[in-house]
Amino acid sequence: MNKMWDDLFLLQGETVKLTPISMDHLDGLWEAAQPDEIWTYMATKVRSKQEMEQMINAALIARENGTEYTFTVVDNENHVIGSTRYLDISPRHKSAEIGSTWYHPDVWRTKVNTECKFLLLRHAFETWNLARVQLKTDSRNERSQQAIARIGAVKEGILRKDRIISDGYARDTVFFSILCDEWEDVSTHLKMKLQR
Repeated sequence: MNKMWDDLFLLQGETVKLTPISMDHLDGLWEAAQPDEIWTYMATKVRSKQEMEQMINAALIARENGTEYTFTVVDNENHVIGSTRYLDISPRHKSAEIGSTWYHPDVWRTKVNTECKFLLLRHAFETWNLARVQLKTDSRNERSQQAIARIGAVKEGILRKDRIISDGYARDTVFFSILCDEWEDVSTHLKMKLQR
């Protein structure tokens, strides 16, 4: 199995730390996941501790297979505040997706998402040397689309009725991407946003 990593790694920022997800994070993740508004547009909804355990277990299997790498997002006080991941990791095509991101609403509209995306993108382009990173979201989730556009991703289009999400709704999916030759400008833009 050709993986993009040999050993587990974490990504350290100034306000957040992205640490490889483990079953040790179950209680913290479940506590952070309580507010219903987190899950309104998520493709998978985690509404019980058992479902959180299943999500972590699936993430561990996908990491072992080399197709995904899931992080638990922790703040400076070591509180679990959410999760994010690399998905559809393809060494052959030098591409990956950043997604399945959720945070406790207390950190919405703070530097948390900007710094998480900066850390993930920097690792993708500067360590893994990827050519493309994509991000996608439910077309109804305007807050997410605005957040993705704000980091400098280019909107590519909408796939209509792209996937059936956990509540049975056939969602339209909005695709964005950042390419390796765009990373320098995006990186400069994100660093400026983080200094404000």
